[in-house]
Amino acid sequence: MVQVRVVGVAVDVNAQPVVLLQPLTSVDDEERFLPIWIGAQEATSIVIAAQGAEAPRPLSHDLMKSMLDALDASVEQVEVTRIDAGTFYAEVTLEGPAGRQILDARPSDAIGLALRTGALIWVADEVFEEASIPADAARVESEEEKLAEFKQFLEDVDPEDFQG
Repeated sequence: MVQVRVVGVAVDVNAQPVVLLQPLTSVDDEERFLPIWIGAQEATSIVIAAQGAEAPRPLSHDLMKSMLDALDASVEQVEVTRIDAGTFYAEVTLEGPAGRQILDARPSDAIGLALRTGALIWVADEVFEEASIPADAARVESEEEKLAEFKQFLEDVDPEDFQG
């Protein structure tokens, strides 16, 4: 298992949200990220939790945490356990009065809950090996970088470039 942290949420070229996970320790000589495509609502929830912010009303992951607190249970860890035909699978390990329980979960829900509870996030070695990408490929330009690049284009453009 590879322990990871949430680096952030990005949007791919098709405007689909992606959560990027980075190992806490180097897996090999090359820095790598694990991208997991998620839904827009889950992306919003993960971003809010990663920033330590609170939504005006409880989101689903906030409700899950409140329910666990009310039941005197805690999240021990979450694991991205496998990938099958491009679909990631995860598990949430709970500890409470009923003992240890392992629940099937979508990775986005497991990650959203882990961020709210401070639980560790793990990825199976096989999943990381199969689906991780080099850090360079995961680089996401900030809005400031995109704006600076566009401004540079405008400064360098020559009206004659557009004549037929």
